[in-house]
Amino acid sequence: MAKWHGISRRKPTGGRLKRPNRYRGKRRTEVASEKQFAFVGDKDIRKNYRKRAKSQTVRSLSVKSVNVNIPKDGKTITTNVVNVVGNDADSNFVRRNIVTKGAILETEMGKVRVTSRPGMHGVISGILIEE
Repeated sequence: MAKWHGISRRKPTGGRLKRPNRYRGKRRTEVASEKQFAFVGDKDIRKNYRKRAKSQTVRSLSVKSVNVNIPKDGKTITTNVVNVVGNDADSNFVRRNIVTKGAILETEMGKVRVTSRPGMHGVISGILIEE
């Protein structure tokens, strides 16, 4: 559900504001975009979002593969994601398999920490955790 970031029709004291709220209405620019989490799924799904001034952003909705950087070798390899192991942002994201920046993923190569922002960049990149 979208969130509205407009002007309140009430004063801090609780009284009613008459103008300009009486005739102004809500604006499209005041409505925030809905929450779209990147879940671990069967395939990679991305969605384009239109922003103001004809700019666009890409969000990941479903994640199957991740670009893993191996610092020891200096190589980047694409591998499949098994599930989310840890997330400092929210412990519920681990249960729901939601990928955010800083999340620790279990992959076929080992554990990977996500360094990209799936909701902003539309791609999942991470660094291999040496154990």
